[in-house]
Formats: sequence, structure tokens, C-alpha cells
Amino acid sequence: MLRTIVHLPPGGCQESLLLCFLVIYFVKYLPGAKRPPRHDSATLVDTWDPFQLNPVGAEKEEKKRCFLMAQYLVAVIVGVAVLVSAVIAKGSLLILSALSSPKSLRNDRDRQFYMLMLVFCLVWPNFLVFLKSLWRCAFKKFEPPNMKTMGMICGIECLVSLGTSVLVLIVMPQFDVLTNLFISGGVCIVSAVLQIVFRLQRENWKILFPICSLILTSYCLLGMDYYVRTESHVDRQTSECFYYVGVGIFSSLLISFCWWENTMQARNRMQKTLSELEKFKDFVFVISSILRILVIGKYLLLVLESVHFITMFTGILPQAFCSAACHWFGVVACKIHAVRMSFALPLCCTGPVVLGLGLILFLTQGHHLDQTKSTSIKFNPLGNIFILADFCAKLYLLKDKNTTNVALLEMTRSICRTSLNSHYLQWPFLMLALEGVCMWGGFVTCTYYVWKIKVQRIERTSQLFVRRLYESAFIDLSLLLNTKMKLPKAQTNDSVVIYLCATMWHETYDEMLKILTSMFRLDRYRGDPKEEHKDSFDFECHIFVDDAFMTEKETKKRLVNEYVEDLIHVVTEVYRVFTNKEPDDVSIIETPYGGRLMFVLPEGNMLYVHLKDKALIRNKKRWSQIMYMYYLLGWKGYISKNPQKMPRMETSRESLISMDGEIFLLPQYDNDNKRRFISDDNTYILALDGDTDFHPKAVVLLVDRLRMYYNVGAACGRIHPTGMGPMVWYQKFEYAVGHWLQKTAEHVFGSVLCSPGCFSLFRGSALMDDNILKKYTTTATRGAEYVQYDQGEDRWLCTLLLQQGWRVEYNAASDAYTNSPQEFKEFYNQRRRWGPSTLANTLDLLHSGKETVKRNQSISGLYIFYQMFTVGSSILGPASVTLMIAGAMQFIFGMKGEYTILIACVPPTFYIIICFTTKANTQITIAGIMSVIYAFLMTASFFSIIGDMVVQGTFLTPTGVFLVSMAIMYMVTAILHPEEFGLIIYGLMYFICIPSGYLLLTIYSLVNMNNVSWGTREAKEEGEEKKSQSVLCNKDCRLCCWDMKIQLTNQETQAQAASNPEPQTKPETATEKDAKVKNPPADKNKTPALKDKDASATHDVFFFVYADWVEPVKTEFLKKLTYFNMKRNLQAQLRYTLRNKNQDDVCEDLVLMLTDTLNMRLSKVGPEDILDQAEVDELQHELTNQARHILKNNRMTKLEKRVKRAIEKTLSAPQVQRLDETDFWHKLIERYLKPINDSPEHKERVSKELKSLRNKAVFLYFIINVLWVVATFFLQIIGNDIISIKIPKYSTDGNATGEYLKVEPLSLMFLFSFAILLLVQFVAMLYHRVYTLIHVVSYRSTEKDYKEKDVVGTTHKHACKCIRLYEYMILSMLF
Repeated sequence: MLRTIVHLPPGGCQESLLLCFLVIYFVKYLPGAKRPPRHDSATLVDTWDPFQLNPVGAEKEEKKRCFLMAQYLVAVIVGVAVLVSAVIAKGSLLILSALSSPKSLRNDRDRQFYMLMLVFCLVWPNFLVFLKSLWRCAFKKFEPPNMKTMGMICGIECLVSLGTSVLVLIVMPQFDVLTNLFISGGVCIVSAVLQIVFRLQRENWKILFPICSLILTSYCLLGMDYYVRTESHVDRQTSECFYYVGVGIFSSLLISFCWWENTMQARNRMQKTLSELEKFKDFVFVISSILRILVIGKYLLLVLESVHFITMFTGILPQAFCSAACHWFGVVACKIHAVRMSFALPLCCTGPVVLGLGLILFLTQGHHLDQTKSTSIKFNPLGNIFILADFCAKLYLLKDKNTTNVALLEMTRSICRTSLNSHYLQWPFLMLALEGVCMWGGFVTCTYYVWKIKVQRIERTSQLFVRRLYESAFIDLSLLLNTKMKLPKAQTNDSVVIYLCATMWHETYDEMLKILTSMFRLDRYRGDPKEEHKDSFDFECHIFVDDAFMTEKETKKRLVNEYVEDLIHVVTEVYRVFTNKEPDDVSIIETPYGGRLMFVLPEGNMLYVHLKDKALIRNKKRWSQIMYMYYLLGWKGYISKNPQKMPRMETSRESLISMDGEIFLLPQYDNDNKRRFISDDNTYILALDGDTDFHPKAVVLLVDRLRMYYNVGAACGRIHPTGMGPMVWYQKFEYAVGHWLQKTAEHVFGSVLCSPGCFSLFRGSALMDDNILKKYTTTATRGAEYVQYDQGEDRWLCTLLLQQGWRVEYNAASDAYTNSPQEFKEFYNQRRRWGPSTLANTLDLLHSGKETVKRNQSISGLYIFYQMFTVGSSILGPASVTLMIAGAMQFIFGMKGEYTILIACVPPTFYIIICFTTKANTQITIAGIMSVIYAFLMTASFFSIIGDMVVQGTFLTPTGVFLVSMAIMYMVTAILHPEEFGLIIYGLMYFICIPSGYLLLTIYSLVNMNNVSWGTREAKEEGEEKKSQSVLCNKDCRLCCWDMKIQLTNQETQAQAASNPEPQTKPETATEKDAKVKNPPADKNKTPALKDKDASATHDVFFFVYADWVEPVKTEFLKKLTYFNMKRNLQAQLRYTLRNKNQDDVCEDLVLMLTDTLNMRLSKVGPEDILDQAEVDELQHELTNQARHILKNNRMTKLEKRVKRAIEKTLSAPQVQRLDETDFWHKLIERYLKPINDSPEHKERVSKELKSLRNKAVFLYFIINVLWVVATFFLQIIGNDIISIKIPKYSTDGNATGEYLKVEPLSLMFLFSFAILLLVQFVAMLYHRVYTLIHVVSYRSTEKDYKEKDVVGTTHKHACKCIRLYEYMILSMLF
């Protein structure tokens, strides 16, 4: 049998060999066998060290079922809300029209009252639009329209409001409930006519829909129905009704002009004209809403004096509130991509549901109105007819009787006025039913396009609907007809390019692992850049490593330091985790600022690692940001638009491509080519820290904000601090409160003031705007500039954006994680930088408030006042904490209030003296001790507040109300953030650390404002110096800061470093000397290098001399040419290159055969021996020939190029390239980034200015807080009997006890103001939560679904593969 399968000649040797192969194979792939581990015994044969890290988050993302269920649940809830609110709004209007009818059983006064309620229902939406538009006109920019446009719009609005008031206030009271329900379908006539005239349907056959709508909405059936009523004398109906029928038809035509813009904007010729209306729509809506209110409310003056407004408001509340709710939920339904299920379907069903509910109530509750019980609703089962004559006649007897349900009585009485109450017709309801079906079918066919529209994620309301106004009388038709027939081009389809820019400063291995894993996740999410992606974005990753070089003590060579070595290992490790192979394409480039490593990520996107030498370019974060902004926005933007200006050197090679490389060449240049067609508005920079961890979802959500709103210059996400320990616990709750309340309030009421640099997305055109990037390059020369510019560069950049008119937003669903200080000292040093910088930038924004309000549409005078109040509250923080401690001591020790205030002031005063007289480390040590003591006092104060409420017999004390309200508010806020609810546990830690965070830390940061050093990660820098034995001294390291450049010094001149900066240039001179050695040969050999690409790639050393650091880095990457790595890389390359399903068989043939060839060829090579170039060339030739033979036998020669490319990529060595941007970098460094070498005189002057600034700030804080404490102190001395506010006490049963709690007015005023501030932030949080939920649900509906590739794992197929593969191998061995 075996011979038959594989066609072997007779012979025991061959049969035994094949049998062994098959036995091994079937044992390995036997069905039901355990899944093989990642590193099996075969792997251990190849190397003794196959183990690797598997960082958290490297696994493929997948849609979670809980999120999918939540998405559908939200859609269902929204759809039900739309249906319920629409039914209540429509039903309420019908009831009001029945109650206000002249034929109702109510008296004249009641009918006037109900008529007035109808007026208010019609006026209410216009009033809301008036308020919203007036707010925008008052606090935003608008352009006044020309009088012609203004007159046309106002004329149309007057006609529409006239038609609405006539139909609702005059015609509908004359008709019955069913007729009023059906007649509203006629308001779509003009829309149907315009659709037919302008042929707006893309497909010709769809013109039938508006034609059918026009036919079905004919009022002929209405006229025939009333003709039957008059002839049958139903409810004493006279011919006067035809007058109202005609007026109703005319008013419906007037109302249908309300949505004229919808059909007009669908025409391409009119889109540009109507888009101009957006500029002054707010002003037009103010005027038009006033006119509509005047036209509709003319009836109001007739009955104004005889109305009880509270009763009337209660009556109109259901209709007004539900119509507004229906409009809002309808918008939400469209934004969450549930147009059909949650928008179109509920609105189309509103009429039938109202009719059904009305009939159910009529049939089930109508008999309760027949008080005689002699004749009820009689049902004839044979004829299926309702005989209502006797029943309806008895309803007149109830006119003067009390009834518990007026609405049901009038509804029933109104039904009795229809043709159902006919004595002569057997099927009288057929005409009425046909009328309802036709009217309903008319508006459904007219709005058929709503079922087909496709909305993009986080769509703007103005792009979904034509008008901001809705018609409360026809809420269902209003929303459907107001939906745009032709949505504007989806902005999410506009291609954007994102530059991920991470700045590193002495990160650890684990921190680097986080940022690299995040970048590789985004690469996997985006996929191959030559393929289209539904989110339409391309990206590049750039990592800027500060202080990347060291000087080796023995050889004086300039080499990369341990942090760069760790980064190289991390890149290699993450590449293995994601691809199971080594990096394919690595380029090493020497640059004027140090060096660059260039990688091609697994899917073909680019990763650049920029190694900065602090002797050649300024280091630290702000200068790295300036470096990449000028490079990516300035240089790349210029070159992409002017490619002929780029002097192309032979710096690239064909191996720098993705695995399908025959189509996609030179990705680093391909991205620049794509940039040619992308505007600066669609060019984004994602600023990152070197330890940031994020997922693709977070980036996409931020891109949505910038993509949809062109006035947004930056957007930030929710930052989560990570780490362990009490300090991290404190920061977790601090960050949570800051994002939950403060950032959301800033986003809702104005604009976010600070977009943190650890995870923020910036718009390229915003950064390139006037007075932003250019001003951001300013070198600090004065003391105040050091504090504002260098201590908080992220906040200063956002301040520049706000002052120039750009908006900064916050997206709560965009989560990012970053390491936070875990030590008390590191935390205090970090906040020592942040505190003064925050205050300086906020005061700068407030100082330029008037100009900012004029330029920035998002910032108003009220928002400036809000920020002033916030700053004032933070300034009074130390005094407030001191008084809180005094109150706790007063209750615990039973001391007088004035004594406790004096005692509570002693520790802050003592700490101020300590901060002025001791070193920073001593200050932090004492602050730590005092923080522990204060923590005990805060714990005591917590229980003292509870005890005070017990003693006072009420919680309505200022502190009691404050504590209870804060607890409730934080608990509700945490519940509204379910994924972060666990953070509420850290609230206790935050509470007991309030004195440390708001008193001691404030004092420490103010007194040390003159210290402008960075303060964090300093220990790592010292450790690096010890390891590398560099020539930097410890004193210079402690002086390292944003405004000062670390200068290299020799050991002989360390003692003179502070006074004489000249010796510091020696290592820099050595580096410049190396640069001089490199550059001239590079210029001389430029032409020969261009002639022979292979020679330049292999023998670069013959043309110019590389720096000392290049060769060690290259040697590190050459490890991919070891036996174990080559075998693993070859298998992974082949499987990825031939990853299509119809090529699986060939792929497995190649993997097994080429792996076997590799094993035999390198049988004598050690697992970690690196092959030389000759061995690599010979191996490549043999593998290529073997692959060609296999493909030829499988008749798949068309794959030969791909397979050859995969083999080349497997055996490609890292290349050393030359830079074609040298001139740009030299000019950029010379102009903006030249290392700073301040003179001793300048340093002394700046030091004096910083101390003077410190003294002024401390004095200001001291005076304000002392005045507050002194005022409270003297109020305590005077006594509560003289100056106090009396608050009545209540017992537990709610009765007044007759006693009063006396409270100081100053304390009560502060608590009341603080409570208002928190309440405002809480309301803003609620608003922001809703729209965050909308955004998340809309994202989940369009989220990428990671699907595992189909693996052919059946036993028979694997057996066939094995037999075929070993047939080739045995035949090749025999013949």
C-alpha cells in the first residue's frame, strides 16, 4: 500500500524509511493529541535557550461578547426610549386637541386652558432653540447674514409657523382623534414633490417611493370620509367640516416647507450655497425662533389672564419633555449606528402604536364611562362591527357629572364622532382605516432613504440633520424628514497620517517593553500600509532617546549606553513575540544629532529610533518635541510637497519592504509619498512618554475627535498611573478625581487646559500655526520663563494652542497607562515642577483672557471666571486644610476654637522655616514625617466630624454636609465609571493625605520654585555614570534640568565645572572631530556610492569611516544569522508570505523541505554561531534552487519571486546607511537645538530672578492664606453669638427641635462656594459620560474583528502533506 501511495520501487530500505516518517508524523499529529507547547523538544534540539518573554497585551485583541451584548442592549434601550417618548408626545398632543375641541364636554374656561397648553407645546422647541442659539451667539463667533438670505429664511419660517399654528390650534380641535392622527402624514407632500422633480434617488427605480408617497398622502380619502359622515349624520356633522378639511390641507402644505433644505442640499449644485448658511445659522435661528414664537403665541394674549401657570406647566410637561427626549434619543440612535433599529423603526411605528394603544384603552376602559351599565360597547362577532350609537349617546349625560378620567372621556367622545358611529353602514370603519393606512404608507415611502443612510462614527448632529429645530406636534415625521437625504462625505474616509513620537529618558527595560508592545499592537491593528483600512490612517513610530551615548573610559570611544542596549533587546524581543522571528530589516544610520536605527515592523509600518547625543544636540523632553515637530511637520511636509528638492543618496535598499515586497518598495519613502496627498489638517502627532502603554482603540478614539472637529488642535485621553505602594494608591484616586470631574468640566464648559505629553494627539496644522511652534522654541532666559516653559512644557504648549484659538478636548474612553512615582521623594520632586508651572500657565491664560475669548470659540467669559474661581480655591487650599485640622483638634481635645487655630498654624510655619533653611532632601524627609502625623490627625478628624453630627443631633453642620455630600458625589461618580469603580477604595488614602498634598506639598513647591532641575529619574542617571565610568561628575547630574545642558567634563577639571565652563567642551570636541572625519569622505565618495548599490551596502567602510558606536550595534543585530534564528525566521517568513488559503499546501511543502535543507547544510554549525557573508550567500543560493524545484513540481512558479524574497529577508544582514537629511539637521541644530552653555554670569542672574520670583509667590500665598486664617480667628474670638448664621436643627423624625446651630459666615460662604464648584463639575461629568457612552458604542459597532487565520488541521490533510513532502525528499536522495 505504501508503495502504491508514493510510487516507490520495490525495496525494503525505502519502505522502512517512509514508514518511519509516517509513524513519526501520525504520532505527532494524531487526532485528540495534546496541543504542542510553544517550545517543544524539537526546538530544544536547535538551541539550549529558546525561552522568551511574553509581555502582557501582546496577544491579539478580540471583540468581547460582553461589549457586543452591551452594544445591542444600548441600541434596544435607545430604540425603546425613542418609541415611548414619541408615543407619549404624540398621544399627549392628541389628548390636548380633543380637550380643547369646541365639541368637547368641557366648559369654555377649561377649553381655553387646554388651548393655551397646546400653544406652549408648540412654542417650547422654539424657545429651546432660541436659548441655544443665543448662547452660541453670545459666547461664540458668528457671521451676520446678508439681508436677502435673512429675509428668505424668515419668510419660510413664518409660513411654517403659521401652518403649524393653524393646523394644531384651529383645524385639529375641529376633527376627531383618529383624523388628527392620520392627517399629520400629509406634511411630507412638498418633500415628495421635490424628490420627484430633482430626481434625488441614485437609482432610477427608487423614484417610485416619492411617487407612491404623493399618491398615498392624497387627501381625497379624507374628503370622502367626511362626506360619509355628513350624509350619515354622524355626531350631527354638517358641511362646515369641508371648510376645515380645506384649511387643514393648506396648512399641511405650509408645514411641509419646513424641510425644504433637505431636498435642496441633496443636490450637488446647492450644497455649497447651503453650506454657507452654517456660518450664520445661529444668528438666523435667534431671529427665526422669535418670529415663530410670535406667530404661534398670538393666541396666548387672549387667555393669558385666566390661566393658572403651575397647573398649565404640569399639563404641558409630558408633551414638551417627551418630544425633546425623543429628539435627543433619535440623535443618539444615529450616532451609535443604530439608524434602522433604534431610529427609523420606532418612529415609523409611532402612529400605529398610538392607534393601537388608543383602541385598547377604548375597548378595555370605555365601559367604565357607562354609569347606567345598561348599554355598553356591543360587539357583533358575525359581522365584526362595533355598534356605538347607544353608547355614544349616553356620554352626553356625563357632561355635568364628575368623572375621574377626563382624558379617557374626551378620547372616547372623539372616537364617537367618527364614521364608526354610523347607523347606516355595515363597514363604516373601512374608509377610515384605508385613510390611515394610506397616510402612514405615504410618509414611510417618502422617508425610505432613512433606512439606507450610513453614518460614520461620532457623527456631528449638524451633519445628520438639516435643522436644529424639531416640530413637537409631528415629532415622528419631523425627525424622519429632518434626516439628511445625502450625508456629506464621511470625514473618516479621509486619509490621515499619524506620527507616534515617544521621548525616552532613562527608562527601564519593563517601561520600554510597554511602549514597544503598544506600537506593535497598533502595527497589527493597521495591517499592511499598502492596503486600505476602514479607519483610513497610516502611521510611523519615532522614539527619541535622550542621553543615548557615553564615553568609554579606557578607549575614549563614544558608544551607546546601557539604555540603548536595553532598547535594542526590547525591540528584538517584542519582534519575536509578535512574529516568532528576528527583525527583518534593520538600518543603522549616523546622523548629525547622534544616530538612528530604522526598523520595518511586521506589517510593513516603520519604526525609527533616534539616538540623541547630548554633546551634539539639546536633550530633555521639550527639545525632543521641537526636534520631531520640525522634522515631521516642517522637513517631511516640505519634502513630500517638493520631492524634487530632496537630494537622494543611496541610503535605501530593496530589503526595506514588507513581506509582499514586489509591490511595496521603500516604505520610508512611500509614507512621504502618501503625505503629498494629505493636508496638514489630517497630519497628527501622537505625543508619548517612554513608558506609556495603550491599545489601538485609544488612538482611534482620539483620531475621531480631531477628524470630526477641525477646530480641535489637541485631544488627550484618560491617564491611569501604574505601580505599587501607598504613593501610587494616592495618585490613582487623585488622577481619577482630576479626570472624572475637573477635565470633564473643562471639556464641557470651555476647553481642556492641559493635554499631558504622555498620551496626547496634536493636529499638525495647529502646531504649525502662528505663535505656537515658533514660540515653543523660545529658550528660557528669565526666571519666570524657566518656570513656565521648562517645568511643564505640555501645559505651556496647550496654553499657546488656546491663545491662538484652538480647542483641546478630553476623551474619557481613550485609556493610557503610565508609570507614576512610587517613592515619596520622587513624587514631591515631580509635583514641585508641576505646581508652579500649572499656576504660571493658568495665570498667563487668565491675563490674556480678553484676547483669548475673541480668538477661541470654545472659551467664554464665564469659563474665564470659572478658572479664576478654581485658581482662588487652590490658593486658599493651605488655609482651608489648616482650619480643618483646627476643627478636628477642637472636637477631639475640647479646646477653644481660637487656641486650636493657633496650634494648627504652628506646623505649617515650622515647615516654611525648614524649607527656607535646609536642603531639599531634608525638607522631603521632614515632610514625610509630618505627613504621617497629619494622617493620624485626618483619621481623627474623620471620626470627629461624625461625632460632631451625633452631638449636634443633625448632619446639617457645614462639615457634616460637606462630608456626606462629597461621599455621595464620589460614590455616584465611581458608579458611573464602572471600569474604574475599584478606585473608590483609594479614596480613604487620598483623604488622610490631604494635608500632605494640599499643605506641605504646596509649601515645598513654592519655596523650591527657584530649583528648576527635573528632579525625577536622577538616580538612574547616576547609576548609568557608575556603570559606564563616564567622565561626568555627580554635581553636574544634580544640576541637570530643562534649561541647562549637561556638559561633559574631564576628571581633571571637575572641581572647576561650576565656575569655568570651557573645559566642558573636550568630549564634545572629540565628537566633532569624529564628525569631521566622517563628513568629508562622505561627500567625496557620494558619486561612487550611487554607482554601485550593492558595493555601498556591503563595503561601506571603503568609502567613509563610521562612528565608534555603529559596529557594536551592528554586531548585536547580526545575531539573527545564527542557526536557530535562521531556522525560525525562515519558517515564519514563508508562512507569512504564502498566507493565502489556496497556498497552504505549497507553503507547508516549502517549510518542511527548506528547513530540512537548512538543517543538513548547517549540521556542524553551533546554535549561536554567526555565519559569515560567504556562508550566507552559499546557503541562500541552495535554498533558492530548492524552492524553485518545489514550486515547479507544484506548478506554482508564479510564487517564485515571493519565496525568493522571503529567503533574502531571512538571510539579510543589518545595513549601515548614510543620511540624506544632513543639511536639514545641521541647520535645525544650529538654529534651535544647539547645546546650551550658559555663562556663570547668566546662571547667577537667573538664580537671582528665580529667588525673587519665589519670594513674591510665597509672599502672595502667605498673605492670602494668613488673611483667611486671621479672619476666621477673630470671628472665633468675637464669638458665634454676635456674628453667626443660625441653622435650625431637626430631629431624626424630621421635626424642628427649636435649637439653632451657629455657623461662622466666612466658613459657610467658603463651603457653599466650594459645593457649587463641585456641583458644576458633577453636572459636567454627567453630560460628558453620556456622550462618552455614545462614542464608545459607535466605536464598538465598527471595531476591527481580529479573526484567526484558518488552520487546516485535519488528520487526513496533514497525512497527505507528509506523504507528498517525504516523497520529494526520498526521490531527491535516491536519484
